[in-house]
Amino acid sequence: MITLQGEHICRVDAKGRFMLPAALKSQLTAVLGEGFMVKRSIFESCLELYPKSNWDDLIGKINRKINRFKREDMAFLRAYNAGLQLLEIDNAGRILIPRDLVLFAGITADIVVAAKLDCIEIWDKVKYDGVISATQSNMSGLAENVLGNINLNE
Repeated sequence: MITLQGEHICRVDAKGRFMLPAALKSQLTAVLGEGFMVKRSIFESCLELYPKSNWDDLIGKINRKINRFKREDMAFLRAYNAGLQLLEIDNAGRILIPRDLVLFAGITADIVVAAKLDCIEIWDKVKYDGVISATQSNMSGLAENVLGNINLNE
């Protein structure tokens, strides 16, 4: 699994394409030929872009936990995969975001492409700035709740 880092502002053209930032592209060199899986985020109005190998690892773990004979599990899986598409980087280094996903995320012209460990979030810049601003106001509380019981020295 590839772990990704970095946050970049990009411009989306009229067709929904954006140039993959060089810093991210260099982190993805080994897997660029595999393509990417893009999907709607569960919690936010943004998109999640997974290198295909990272997606395969994640969906394999989910698949081992899903009971195909439980209605709730199937409803979750259906909703989780809604809008899921395989994307490839073109010869110019661009990725085309499908129109339905552009609409879901409210993407206009400027986007933020933000690495989130195993995937990349794609946000409309105005929405991202708002979410980050709201989160920063409670960062100390989040840090305590999320990391307060973790021993980072282990």
